[in-house]
Amino acid sequence: MSEQIINLLITGTLDTLQMTIISTVMAMLLGIPLGVILVVTSKGHILENVALNKVLGAIVNATRSVPFIILMVAIIPFTRMVAGTSIGTTAACVPLTIAAIPFLARLVETSIKDINFGVIEAAQSMGASPLQIIWKVLLPEALPTIIDNVTVLIVNLIGYSAMAGAIGGGGLGDIAIRYGYQRFQADIMIATIIILVILVQLVQMIGDAWSKAMNKK
Repeated sequence: MSEQIINLLITGTLDTLQMTIISTVMAMLLGIPLGVILVVTSKGHILENVALNKVLGAIVNATRSVPFIILMVAIIPFTRMVAGTSIGTTAACVPLTIAAIPFLARLVETSIKDINFGVIEAAQSMGASPLQIIWKVLLPEALPTIIDNVTVLIVNLIGYSAMAGAIGGGGLGDIAIRYGYQRFQADIMIATIIILVILVQLVQMIGDAWSKAMNKK
């Protein structure tokens, strides 16, 4: 494998990491609060608002039901408006983030719902406000599981970022398609697969270690 191809793979790996990190951070900033809202506004919970819950739930379900490859194409005008272009690493972050937010929100919702409601009732009996319950009870109790959820999200985003290469999103997916598929260079295709597998393994190892550390506290 030539030095040029090695440099290309390094650049592609960095682009994939950039897309994954940006979309993960944005998903955490928006998806975790959305997941909390989906729980606390549900029937019988601390901030019950069934109408809002149903609207948000419908939006989340609608977004999650669209396959990522279709989502990327469908929101090209929006991507161009936000990123100034519909091609490249920066542009790929837009559909990746939109796909990641509802995905993480549902995972977080499930994690918080698993918390024993007796803990919440105990906090209420001590006069805790809904905001205090969210910050001091729900999120701390669900934190180890939320870390696992973020790990799952990152692994999925690495796969999605590879798919983004199908429409010029950059990264390892773009290299695999342009060189491995279109030019029949099997060695490059294999190299991109190996790098993606390594990235996923590293993410899973770090996520598992972090989750175990949180469980011990």
